[in-house]
Amino acid sequence: MERVTLRIPKQQIEEVEQMVETGEYPNRSEAIRSAVREMLNEQNDRSNEKSQRTWAKV
Repeated sequence: MERVTLRIPKQQIEEVEQMVETGEYPNRSEAIRSAVREMLNEQNDRSNEKSQRTWAKV
């Protein structure tokens, strides 16, 4: 696994921390990995349907 450094707005990190505190995810890293997996799965599904992606392009 590779390490990636990124900046995330404080409010979003607080929401991720809340998910960790309630036990939805074991830690922040797993929550963020889950979000990336979901984004990639949606992208793959849309590619198969030849639709435009919904994730913001930065």
